[in-house]
Amino acid sequence: MSTVTQANFAKLDGSPSGSDHGELKAVRSIKILLVDAYFLIRDALRRVLKELNSHVVVLAATDGNQAMQLFSEHADIRLVLLELELPDQDGFSVLSELRKRHPGTPVVILSTRQDRESVTRALNLGVAGYIPKSARREIMLTALQLVLAGGTYIPPEILASEGSSLPKPTSAANRIRQGDLDLTERQVEVLQLLMQGKSNRAICRALNLAEATVKNHVTAILKTLKVTSRTEAVIAVRHLGWDPKNR
Repeated sequence: MSTVTQANFAKLDGSPSGSDHGELKAVRSIKILLVDAYFLIRDALRRVLKELNSHVVVLAATDGNQAMQLFSEHADIRLVLLELELPDQDGFSVLSELRKRHPGTPVVILSTRQDRESVTRALNLGVAGYIPKSARREIMLTALQLVLAGGTYIPPEILASEGSSLPKPTSAANRIRQGDLDLTERQVEVLQLLMQGKSNRAICRALNLAEATVKNHVTAILKTLKVTSRTEAVIAVRHLGWDPKNR
């Protein structure tokens, strides 16, 4: 079984600096299920989750069976953080069961596995995010914020890797070409921020726009790319080799 040293999580124990995560404090109290076999890791992650909301309720499970039991006892769980390396069964089996029983609850993989095959398989099973445990605390907070805002987080290094085998949007690469992307300058700015994993609220702040305006721009971008989600939009742009910064 793969293990993680305590040193890998030393950086999770502090408080976020600056105001980058100020909006996280506004997140309403939520109940989160954390599935991981190791106490030190659960303890460190619990501190990270408290930065999302000081009143967050964290339920901890050490294996797949305990995770399913806790879910049956707490119907109001809003988010699941799942390690793929579990002592009683493979994490993908737990993920499949969770998606089958509770399709409306987002599941984020927070794992030591960072290979493309695992990321691709998890995305195909409908996860709301895939966060390597080696990620910095700030990245974890931003990724979780995005998921709670209804987005999907994919590690940038996976998207940027050549020869990526991530799921492609429905025939997007065959239906549009770089020259077909008819976006306004403002929509290009929104797309740039989408590709950085920013939530709508973060885009509102960055561009000084109303939330309704940002939603309209995102809808227009999805329509232009002929995709149905923010994640598909990012993958489509990467797949097309189009850089909005050099439009």
